[in-house]
Amino acid sequence: NGQAGKLEVFVDVDTQLTVGLDDMNSSVMIHNIRVPQLLILLIYYYTTCRLDLHIKVQILRCVGLPKLAQIHSRILKLGLLNNPLVLTKFTATSSDLNAIDYATSVIFSPESDTLLYDTFLFNTIIRAYAQINNLKTNSIECYNLMLEYGVSPNKFTYPFVLKACAGIGDLNLGKSVHGAVLKFQFGDDIHVQNTLVHMYGSCEGGIELGRKVFDEMSERDSVSWSAMIGGYARLGLSTDAIDLFRQMQISGVCPDEITMVTVLSACTDLGALEVGKWVESFIEKQMVNRSVGLCNALIDMFAKCGDIDKALKLFRSMNGITIVSWTSVIAGLAMHGRGLEAVALFEEMLEAGVPPDDVAFVGLLSACSHCGLVDKGREYFDSMKNDFGIIPKIEHYGCMVDMLCRSGQVKEAHEFIQKMPIEANPIIWRTMISACCARGELKLAESITKRLIGNEPMHESNYVLLSNIYAKLLRWEKKTKIREVMDKRGMKKIPGSTLIELDNEIYEFVCGDKSHHQSKEIYEMLDEMGRKMKKAGYVPTTSEVLLDINEEDKEDALNKHSEKLAIAFALLKTPPGTPIRIVKNLRVCNDCHSATKFISKIYNREIVVRDRHRFHHFKDGSCSCRDFW
Repeated sequence: NGQAGKLEVFVDVDTQLTVGLDDMNSSVMIHNIRVPQLLILLIYYYTTCRLDLHIKVQILRCVGLPKLAQIHSRILKLGLLNNPLVLTKFTATSSDLNAIDYATSVIFSPESDTLLYDTFLFNTIIRAYAQINNLKTNSIECYNLMLEYGVSPNKFTYPFVLKACAGIGDLNLGKSVHGAVLKFQFGDDIHVQNTLVHMYGSCEGGIELGRKVFDEMSERDSVSWSAMIGGYARLGLSTDAIDLFRQMQISGVCPDEITMVTVLSACTDLGALEVGKWVESFIEKQMVNRSVGLCNALIDMFAKCGDIDKALKLFRSMNGITIVSWTSVIAGLAMHGRGLEAVALFEEMLEAGVPPDDVAFVGLLSACSHCGLVDKGREYFDSMKNDFGIIPKIEHYGCMVDMLCRSGQVKEAHEFIQKMPIEANPIIWRTMISACCARGELKLAESITKRLIGNEPMHESNYVLLSNIYAKLLRWEKKTKIREVMDKRGMKKIPGSTLIELDNEIYEFVCGDKSHHQSKEIYEMLDEMGRKMKKAGYVPTTSEVLLDINEEDKEDALNKHSEKLAIAFALLKTPPGTPIRIVKNLRVCNDCHSATKFISKIYNREIVVRDRHRFHHFKDGSCSCRDFW
């Protein structure tokens, strides 16, 4: 035990002596033998180092919790409880064994002398907690404890702390840590700056602050760009993400696979197939490492951007296929209405010895739902628990309700919800309401919607549903009253919008949009489309217009839907015979679905529409969904 100016040494159980540190020439008597103090100190430090090394080797070889407990006992026995080097190794190993709480109970036990603890030990604890989703707040608490004990953080501390802040998503907390970064003068370190960008991009309302940090960086590496691009992608600002990626190329920084995965997710969100294809060729040209994660991102992008055959081709050529790979293709086939192929691929996965997980079953049940395979869907739902021991989650119950509703079995769906062992969520009830409206069960729809509003008084979609129900019942006064309530509470209906990609540019249209510089030509094309469609037998589905106006005005309202504007723009800007691909943020309405079938035949175009739920491939006057969506 070290004290000021002296060292207490235990020679054996019965012998303790005090060695002065100021006079190395003197000696002491041990069992009637005079021994120089210098020799005692050399032996002491040699023995201590040997003990440190011995225990650290044991820690490195630790492979389980029982062994960890044995090492803990040995640390106590050897008197190394306050040795920061030993405790740092012990903490790191505990973290690897998912036992960080055990390590902290040892480190901060009443017997511990925390005055000896150093920055490296605290960093190890902070890092361990920052990596665990539900324990990130412990990382912040440990950081605060570090400051409380007077242990100075270093430049390695803040990336871990900021990662925890990002996981928590608390912008004010992140700002306070940013202030500490500046106080301790680590604001110019590139690793700290990168995690600041990531943190701000992960917190609601922080993206502009993240961009400010990014723009002010004197040096940026691929991690810097990935963090900023990832922030945009997470917030659904996919156009900004792709624009920034283009700036990254101009800057000459070579992207890594993480950057490419993020960019592909942005392409997926926008449905930007051409940009996605360019990204794939860029990956090949730059010889970016095609990890399993990157391959899965490519498969997901092609599947969700409308080229499911390309996704299948990539899947078949991939090495190291994982459950994520299988699930991406199964879900992709489901979205494209190729349910039988999705079911066949699921069976192939089982034959390959890959056990399905709960996500795979969501894709499978979705495939059955989109293709009307109700009996098959029931079989797989029962098989989840009986054959694979997977307890159905709310998503699986949602798929079953959707499946029954799509097939017109509204009453069966309602009974199914009432028998569910878990409470139905608002998404399931809204599915039920939509089915009731489609099948004329308006009183039941009204009852369910009113209950939803009681549970979610600030969710605008519930009011929109009730407003639409009253419109179908021709109760215009009640519909108007609902709209007034929404206005009073500051709620607005999500407007329908459609994205289209032409010449590597993304264009967005909303209903009645006249903001485009070629809007005059677009509306002239709309008029031409309308004339040709009516001549071919098209009849507008005016029942879709839930407004108290005359039939002519209803037809005019339908004619200005965003998907029709996007298709008109594509007909103007692309050569005859070129496929047209558009992305709708809501479910495609009956009238637009009918109109697009006519347009595909009249103009000899293949038109691919991705709506909120699935893909529709229109060709020669018919749709791949067979009018079941």
